[in-house]
Amino acid sequence: MSHSQVLSHRVQAIKESPTLAITAKAAKYKAEGRPIIGLAAGEPDFDTPQHIKDAAKAAIDAGYTKYTPVSGIPSLKRAVVAKFKNENGFDYTVNEVIVGVGGKQTIFNLCLAVLNKGDEVIIPAPYWVSYADIAMVAEAVPVIIDCGIEQGFKLLPAQLEAAITPKTKLVMFNSPSNPTGAVYNLEELKALGEVLLKHPNILVATDDMYEHVNLTGEKFYNILNAAPALKSRCIVLNGVSKAYSMTGWRIGYAAGPAYIIKAMEILQSQSTSNATSISQYAAEAALSGPQECIKPMVAAFKERHQYVVDRFNAMPGLRCLMAGGAFYAFPDAREAIATLHKAGKIGAATDMALAEYLLEKFDVAVVPGSAFGAEGYFRISFATSMDNLKNALDRIAKALE
Repeated sequence: MSHSQVLSHRVQAIKESPTLAITAKAAKYKAEGRPIIGLAAGEPDFDTPQHIKDAAKAAIDAGYTKYTPVSGIPSLKRAVVAKFKNENGFDYTVNEVIVGVGGKQTIFNLCLAVLNKGDEVIIPAPYWVSYADIAMVAEAVPVIIDCGIEQGFKLLPAQLEAAITPKTKLVMFNSPSNPTGAVYNLEELKALGEVLLKHPNILVATDDMYEHVNLTGEKFYNILNAAPALKSRCIVLNGVSKAYSMTGWRIGYAAGPAYIIKAMEILQSQSTSNATSISQYAAEAALSGPQECIKPMVAAFKERHQYVVDRFNAMPGLRCLMAGGAFYAFPDAREAIATLHKAGKIGAATDMALAEYLLEKFDVAVVPGSAFGAEGYFRISFATSMDNLKNALDRIAKALE
């Protein structure tokens, strides 16, 4: 039997996360002794704050190492409810929130809980790599809307309206955005909310994972702040990974209508069961404890962000916008790609060829924009030291000469 006969259609419809694949290749080269600088991984380069680690150690010593309720320990769920109330102005009860194994699992469970075969999911591009593939695992159809640099990487109301069909079941928002760092302001969200209010059968998911990686200091809004009437069909997704540098702890959380949250819990009860007990106690300390730990991290990201954007805009054939949040730069490299292709430096006029050229010849790992549904761009993470960024950008500048 061939492999394709053995493997499910479901798994054959999706691809490995390109960011993880590139990170793995770069790590392999590094292990072989090459001076690779990896700018592909999306995680803060800061340690988890000490009071959070202490809470985890205390949980181990107190014997909190057993099963917990599937949807999360009550004290963490109360901390999530308080977070939404205090920071976002949302009123949820504990049966309207769930804790999952990372933000990715809550999105995965949401999609499996609400999507049927053939349902359409509207995803503005550039998009976080997993949205489209998770929709396909649920046998839904991703409807990708191009939102390029010309419109600040943001979905326009007219585009949303034009993409809606009788099959549209879910719209995915992500602000601040991975990969672009674009952040919607209240007016933009109100305009999108007005479109959605005309279509009462469409669910709305908002992924706010980078909420606290705020590079402008302007107040953060999500679509529910702009259109509170969407509450009965909106799912708010968040987690501790980026704000508290806890990527490996694997804790995400979501809030929404109780019946949808319950369906996500049922799925989780048949897959992972509870998120790790120790990580839950750590996450509770993150949400309930002092929030000052976020500030030095964001200050460092701001400084690096300015440096990276200025450098990219000084390089031939690149154009880069200032981001509003997250820790990525997403330069438009279409001109640089065309130039390198013409000069015979890269075989194909694609962002994949550019990324391979940077890795193979200049020892810099970046993620091609096509991984995020945006051909001709690339993403770097500035969640790394200023030294690494300076060296890497020197190499990229040399590559583009």
